[in-house]
Amino acid sequence: MIDVRRAADRYPGGDESAGISTRHAFSFGSFYDPDNLRFGPLVACNEERLAPGAGFEEHRHSNTEIVTWVVEGELTHKDTTGTATVVRAGDLQRFSSGAGARHVERNDGAEPLRFVQMWLVPREPGGEPSYERVPQLVDGTAYAVPAAGAVLHVLRPGSGERIAVPAAPRVYLHVVRGDLRLDGVELGPGDAARITGEDGLEIVAGSPGELLLWELAEDV
Repeated sequence: MIDVRRAADRYPGGDESAGISTRHAFSFGSFYDPDNLRFGPLVACNEERLAPGAGFEEHRHSNTEIVTWVVEGELTHKDTTGTATVVRAGDLQRFSSGAGARHVERNDGAEPLRFVQMWLVPREPGGEPSYERVPQLVDGTAYAVPAAGAVLHVLRPGSGERIAVPAAPRVYLHVVRGDLRLDGVELGPGDAARITGEDGLEIVAGSPGELLLWELAEDV
């Protein structure tokens, strides 16, 4: 089954007056949708835009694997593991909140910041918080999040390039930029596809683009 969700159908969030624009793919905060709570271990895929000087002040998470892909600009991250770093465009960040941790996310740069942040539920709750930053992730790299039984592929196909969709129990595809065709369906920036139990699927890039593709385990 292929379930396509369009960018226009995302739930709006954030605070435009504070320079924060958010678009949620899943039920989130005041936008509660009991039929759209999660896809396997994935419970959030948020498109975030922060104006210079804007950000999320210190707040708490627990039992969540938070994976962030920076598209444009620079994200300043600080957390209670003692990490203080700047995550730049093309960098991947993972913050495992464990039994509980707090962090701050801001745009302290001079240019607008755009990133995609994804939350996954680990198979086992608790544990110690941890942090990792992967600078300038190479195209096609697979980044594993074992705690959630998930693997992320960051793909930058050229025009006309074909990409085989992994034969995983569940696959989540998010289009960052560019346009593509999946099983005859056209997808553009902000669109997503939730794929369950499909084999032999292929992505065809209509233009140079950037895709985030999750392989997700069957059991969560």
